[in-house]
Amino acid sequence: MLRKPYFLLHSIHRAHIFSPLSRPLAADAAATTGGGVSLYLQRAKLIDSLRLRLHSHDPSSPFPLPSSPLLDSFVAARALRSASSPESALSLFRSLLSLPYFSPFPHPSLLHSLSRRLPNLLSILPDLRLSPLHRLRLLAAAGDLSSALETFSSLRSDPNSRRRHHRTHPCTESYNLIIGLHASAGGHSSAVSTFSQMLADGAIPNSRTYTVIIDHLVRANNTDAAVEVFHLLPSMRVRRTCKQYNVLAEAFSSSGQFDRLLKLVKEMNSDGVLPGRQMLAAIAKLRAAGYVNQTEEFVGELYPDQRIGYALDCAEEEDHEEETEEEEDDERVKLKPWIDPAALARALEGWDPGDVSLLQAAGFIWSTRLVCKLLRSFRTAKTAWEFFCWVAYQPGGFAHDRHTVSRMISILARDGHVELVDRLLTKLQSEGILLPFATVRLLIDFYGLSKNANAAIRIYRSAASICGPLSRLNLMLLSSSLLRTVVKSGKGHDALALLEEMMMEGILLDIQTFSGLMEYFAGEGDLKSVHRLFGTAKQCGLKPDAFMYQVLIRAYCKHERAVLALRVFDEMLSSGLVLSQGTKGILVKSLWKEGKLREAAMVEEKCEEIGELPAAQPGHVWTVSAADFDRVRAIYSGGF
Repeated sequence: MLRKPYFLLHSIHRAHIFSPLSRPLAADAAATTGGGVSLYLQRAKLIDSLRLRLHSHDPSSPFPLPSSPLLDSFVAARALRSASSPESALSLFRSLLSLPYFSPFPHPSLLHSLSRRLPNLLSILPDLRLSPLHRLRLLAAAGDLSSALETFSSLRSDPNSRRRHHRTHPCTESYNLIIGLHASAGGHSSAVSTFSQMLADGAIPNSRTYTVIIDHLVRANNTDAAVEVFHLLPSMRVRRTCKQYNVLAEAFSSSGQFDRLLKLVKEMNSDGVLPGRQMLAAIAKLRAAGYVNQTEEFVGELYPDQRIGYALDCAEEEDHEEETEEEEDDERVKLKPWIDPAALARALEGWDPGDVSLLQAAGFIWSTRLVCKLLRSFRTAKTAWEFFCWVAYQPGGFAHDRHTVSRMISILARDGHVELVDRLLTKLQSEGILLPFATVRLLIDFYGLSKNANAAIRIYRSAASICGPLSRLNLMLLSSSLLRTVVKSGKGHDALALLEEMMMEGILLDIQTFSGLMEYFAGEGDLKSVHRLFGTAKQCGLKPDAFMYQVLIRAYCKHERAVLALRVFDEMLSSGLVLSQGTKGILVKSLWKEGKLREAAMVEEKCEEIGELPAAQPGHVWTVSAADFDRVRAIYSGGF
């Protein structure tokens, strides 16, 4: 472990070098009612009592519920996750349904917790009045593919559900569930078809989509294909998750591919991801195989502080991992006390002195993982900073490291606290501590939220000193993030100057970056810059995709230049690409509006010859292109 930098980081706070900037963060604190931590601790005690009772209760008899005003969906959901068997989970759930405030509409968190523990939920579904998505979640947990497909079909055909969320398709998670069900049932082609349908419908895959795909490929003994998908994710601006690293680490370690595993560990560090259980097991195998020096920083994770005696609840994260909760004794089961970082963070909002005193008296043993989870869960930078400073003083030996500092810096950047971020970075650089590349990208992206282009440019120019040497891919990603932040800050001409500078330095940006710039200048009414960017992209060797053509056509139509849009339409057709239904409608309407009736009829005729047009163009400005989706689909379909 990096012991020396850890203690130096601890001394950063003790020196109070940031006190002039910490005062504004502490000012204007919102009034608090107090008692947040007290309520949290009472709930935790009730949850622990329910967890113990679940392990000793005979599930064939009704579960005896405590007569406590604290028993609500939050408490019940956390207790359900600790059920020792599906039968005990169902016993508790049925008892809860007898309460008037649980039935007939149990809270979604309660159902989600039940689905984690119960392999067969079909017996309770008739008793529940659920939304289609909640029903789909439960059916997926039960493994009932046919019923899940029926529910998914109703989601796709229900216009009311989509209209409420301004979507033309079901939510991404519904596709994820169906892909996962097909994968579990061995329906490889059906899983691929669902992914293809997802793209055709215009839904944008998220991190969990690719987690399902990677896991499916690995389980089908095609780890190479899974790695290909995994390596495409950064260029698609998709966050690589702990679960994805776990799946690949387990595959590499079980097959003895230690060189690939070591490379994966380095990528995990660059992404700023804390290792999960499977990754830690794989790292232990690495060390046993002789890779000791390369994995020294993980010793603290491999041999955690034995004083940490709680079961960490991370249910709100995409990659939930069950913590080891129970230890067998001679006559009874011992459970580690429950802790939920997100709930604790909510209890601390406002940083009430009484809550802080209770927190200190609770005697938590602070670890990097727990501190990161709390920092992630705070709703305000003020409270996050107060906690960040407070925890560094607590007894027990905790000291901030690159992970906790990265988290804090990202939070400060999101709220626009530039000077404090700069001072933290300066101190880190003086101590030789490198942050993950992902943190540098987040800093630049978050400065776009506060519209601070100058701060983002400074980070960009000093990136190598913050996170170490940049690969060509990472440099491109950073450049794209910078351009996006600059135009978000309303500095379009600065963005064009930066683009020219980047091209002079040999940085080749991707097509979605050019599409994003084009969309920005189209919104500004600067069609000259839009056309120039379109030409520049082609000069760089980038082949315009349907999404880029769509951006250009919509820009011309918006500013009553339908004739130019028609030329782009013809060029698009000659390239073998087709319009989406929505863009065709915009083009035809614009031509009609400008009196070009013959041309409008020609567009209609050509589209009829093509046949059914796609509902949406795959891709998204700044993030992912149609070519990216095509590559993933080709890898996925070719993996079986």
